[in-house]
Amino acid sequence: MSEAVRAITRQEQKERTRESILASALELSRTLGFAQISIRQVTRHAGLVPAAFYRHFESMEQLGLTLVEQSFATLRRMIRDAQTDPYVLDNIIDESARVLVEAVRQNQAHFGFMSRERVGGSSVVRLAIRHELDLFVSELAVVLARLPNIQNWHSDDVHMVSRLFVRNMVAHAEELAELPPGSPELEERIRDEARREMRLIVIGFRDWRPQRARALPHTS
Repeated sequence: MSEAVRAITRQEQKERTRESILASALELSRTLGFAQISIRQVTRHAGLVPAAFYRHFESMEQLGLTLVEQSFATLRRMIRDAQTDPYVLDNIIDESARVLVEAVRQNQAHFGFMSRERVGGSSVVRLAIRHELDLFVSELAVVLARLPNIQNWHSDDVHMVSRLFVRNMVAHAEELAELPPGSPELEERIRDEARREMRLIVIGFRDWRPQRARALPHTS
């Protein structure tokens, strides 16, 4: 075996070990909560010695941040698709609802992690999820700004609408993540609810008039 082949094999093994650690943490967090699991529990579940953990992560907090990043990767791809695919942009409500269901189906463990850790557990992970949601709002706002009746809105109003969309999607993603495997009828019901609620948001675009909060009087 050549040195180049051995290097590739070592790298592949390293990646498999890293993914095994992440998968074990994800599985344990489902029942125990991420803040309650330890490095020893994760490595035992992955069939590794604790020392192997530190070849990939400095701490459980860094591991948690990696899980957050993985959990939002699908949402980032969805936004990029909307920016480049004219069909998605022209049919953004139906496509968003469809992609949401598909994304959760393919990454149910990650969406479940996001749902659980968003409101409890490790403060580091919770803040990271909040930060990712803020980034998602900003990225989605770029797409929404190209829709009819909204192109000339102030950026504050576009971001407000984007937050409404994101809250809708997060709420339904959390519902989908809790579904038992093989629940097509329940998936369809949730997708239809998401679609109808997003349409309700869009109905208000035409008649919306920006309302600026009045500045508070200055006090010394």
